[in-house]
Amino acid sequence: MKRRILWALVAFNVLLAVTLVARVSGENAANAQAAGGGGVHRPSDYIMIPGEVTGGASAVVYIIDTSNGLLGAMTYDDSVKQLNTMPPIELKRVFDQGGGQPPRGAAVAPGARAPGR
Repeated sequence: MKRRILWALVAFNVLLAVTLVARVSGENAANAQAAGGGGVHRPSDYIMIPGEVTGGASAVVYIIDTSNGLLGAMTYDDSVKQLNTMPPIELKRVFDQGGGQPPRGAAVAPGARAPGR
């Protein structure tokens, strides 16, 4: 009986040693795929925002593709039972141009007098 337990413990220790060697010697590194590499593209992340159309009877859903920096929109025309889409706009180009606000004059602190007044 003691001999059987001793051999079971020896076999268990050998199994543990083999497992330890396999864990230490084997390379088990997870490597992320480089962006745009290998021809396989990751699915984009989308933000969908519901909105109203001024002067129209239908609503619109704005869709922002955060991975590619695109803005699009979709609306459903109930009278012809058709889904209308807007061509995507590159947000980087829009943000690089600015908001279209004209340049302002010199900034004046609240309560201060502007020069020449």
